[in-house]
Amino acid sequence: MTAVTVHHVVTGRDDAPVVVLSNSMGADLRMWDGVLGALEEHFRVVRYDTRGHGQSPEAPGPYSMDDLADDYVALLDTLGVDKAHLVGLSLGGMMGMRLAARDPERVDRLVLLCTGAHLEVGPAYTERAAQVRAQGTGSVAEGVVNRWFTPAYLEQHPGIREHHEAMCAATSPEGYAGSCEAIAAMDLRPDLAQITAPTLAIAGEDDPATPPAYLREIADGVADGALVVVPDAAHLAAAQQPQAVAAAILEHLGATS
Repeated sequence: MTAVTVHHVVTGRDDAPVVVLSNSMGADLRMWDGVLGALEEHFRVVRYDTRGHGQSPEAPGPYSMDDLADDYVALLDTLGVDKAHLVGLSLGGMMGMRLAARDPERVDRLVLLCTGAHLEVGPAYTERAAQVRAQGTGSVAEGVVNRWFTPAYLEQHPGIREHHEAMCAATSPEGYAGSCEAIAAMDLRPDLAQITAPTLAIAGEDDPATPPAYLREIADGVADGALVVVPDAAHLAAAQQPQAVAAAILEHLGATS
């Protein structure tokens, strides 16, 4: 499949190393708003919308992790960047694992948040793909956001629920469905031993979608891995606990001074 030219935004320091942020399925680049300021102080920050998400064009599904990695490589080539730090959450982390195993020369350091090398979900993701193609992405938005944040957090922040449900519902049905199919077909466990980039796995302690055991498997499976578990955080840990997540990212990327 031909790489998709994805929508992207570049901010931060022009003279600094590049860090690229790759999104969760159903989210767009705004999901990183909470950690953006801290990263911009130290890095040239590239955010982008996965194909079929946000302002990026869709392509007919199903997708594969290689397709998403091809989009990422094409983005780096467009920016004239040979190698960058990669921070990926959920789907973005899955793509990041595939990229780091396949094209290690394009990845400096790797941060993988709330993700897994293989999800034991049976037919759930193919069924969700069929649902959004038939009924639209809005039909799954409430359930998705219920996994992104803890119940108490959503109760205390109704505006957060509204904002993120609208973000999810705005995702192209084909973009969402194609991504579901990529996850359903994914088994990156054989790739882990091939990942040589220093890797930080960040788990949300209360994540129902990819609990801490998934991130422990990644940290233990790569050549140079570490695990951080963030308390009081569900699947979108970078949004619910941005200060803790930003601090962990900066430390791993060597930018805490």
